[in-house]
Formats: sequence, structure tokens, C-alpha cells
Amino acid sequence: MVEPILKWAGGKRQLLSEITALFPTTYEAYHEPFVGGGAVFFDQDPDDGTINDLNTRLTTFYEIVRYQPDALIDENKTHEHTEEYYYNARSEFNALFSQSNLTRDERVREASLLLYLNRTCFNGLYRENSDGEFNVSFGRYSNPDWVQEQRIRKASRVLQGTAVFNTDFSYVVDEASSGDLVYFDPPYEPVSKTADFNSYQAEGFDREDQRRLRDVVVELTEMDVSVILSNSPPVTELYEDHGMFSIRYVDATRAINSDASSRGEVSEVLITNVPAEAQRRKTLSDFTE
Repeated sequence: MVEPILKWAGGKRQLLSEITALFPTTYEAYHEPFVGGGAVFFDQDPDDGTINDLNTRLTTFYEIVRYQPDALIDENKTHEHTEEYYYNARSEFNALFSQSNLTRDERVREASLLLYLNRTCFNGLYRENSDGEFNVSFGRYSNPDWVQEQRIRKASRVLQGTAVFNTDFSYVVDEASSGDLVYFDPPYEPVSKTADFNSYQAEGFDREDQRRLRDVVVELTEMDVSVILSNSPPVTELYEDHGMFSIRYVDATRAINSDASSRGEVSEVLITNVPAEAQRRKTLSDFTE
């Protein structure tokens, strides 16, 4: 199993066994249109496929990990663990993002700053304001590891067979083929006004986007592509009447949340078109049809 490099809001490490139990026993290419921290992607260690995210900094990071792991590791070793350095690094990170046509060295620097900030910011919380600026405060860790040499080298190997996209999730309709597997982990529809994971990125994901996603899932199903989708309970009404999907309710611990009172177990749903007899899990009595 390859460990993810970044900590990410809504990460799926606690739900890996539940999610992958719904995967088909065999599949061709693997696609993840909302990759985030990539816990499921790296766990699968696929030979072929695609990953995607609308966060340009994130997809640039994965490109650097893929093609320039040595340069990234060397750059990671230049950082310091002080509060003053952290805020200077945060300012530099946002300044680089505001520029266009970064040089090769600047792209490596930006990727390294992302990892450094991710590993030293408060609660490992990646958050952008409405202008797309990273704005999380300094976290007081005793000995954070932002070099991550072994994880970077392993992740670089996994990424060699993977195309990295920075576009709308619907790209996967053109990339996926019969026999492939697609795992969707979109920004969740909030279960309440205070439980909105969309706030972690400048771009939101509204009800109309959820409908577009449902339409893509239906289209992929008609293409004989296996699909698993994670989301919150309110979206089930978009899928219940299609007769193509099974819906499973699970609990997941949200370890990353800026409000400590909002952490803990929340109900999530896993939606799949994979027939029970084709899944890795053989007993699915707690599914609703």
C-alpha cells in the first residue's frame, strides 16, 4: 500500500476498506476525477488511468512528484520550522500562484511550499479564501515531517502510468472505457448550513453540479464503466429512482475540521453500479436498493 503524501479535508483513509470492498474484483484503468489527497488512488496503485482536480496547485504538485521527485525532495530539505518562516512561506506560496508561466524551478518551489504548508499548518487544513489564497494559520507541531522522501518516491512510481488533469470532472466520459473503474469523491452536499466542506476551496460545488455529476454517472453506467461515488445523504434522492445503483450508509470520522466541535462521526453514503456478485465484498445485506 502506498501512503498519500498530503493531508486533505474529506480524505478517505478511514473509509478505505468500505470503499474498496465495493470495487469490482477486476477492472482495467482506474480514474479519480476528484483526487484530493489521493488516499484511494494510492491505495489502488493502478498501472493505468487518470486523476483530476480543479485545484491547480494540487495537480501541479502531482506533476512535480511524477516527473521531478529528486528536485522536490531536495527543495523540501531547505525549509525551517519557525512561525516567522511559515508566514513568509505562505506569502511566497500565494505570490507564486498569482503569477503565470512559472519556470521549472518555480513550479518545484511551489510544490514544495504546498507540502511544507500542508504539514505545518493548523490541523493540516487546506483552505482557500474567495480569492484563491491559502490562508491557514501556523500549526504548533513538535517535529513535523515535510520532506516525506519515501512517500514521494513511492508516489512518483505510482504516478508514472497516470495522466493528470486539471479540468471539469466530466472529462472522464472521454477517458474511460468499458471495463474501467471510476471513483468519484466530490465536494459533499452539506447536511446542514454549518457542515459545508466546499469552504476548503475557492470554487464551490452546488446542487446543479451534483445533478451534472449524476448525469455523468448514468452515462458511464451505460458505457459499462464501474462507478463508486462517495457523498452525503442528501444526494441519494438524485440516484434512488434510476434503478441502476445500490446505496450504502456508513460513518466516517472527520479528522480535519477547523471547528473542533464539528469533528467526529458523520453519516456518508457510498453509491455504486457494481453488481453485488462482482464486488470484492460478498455480503451486502445492509445495502438499500
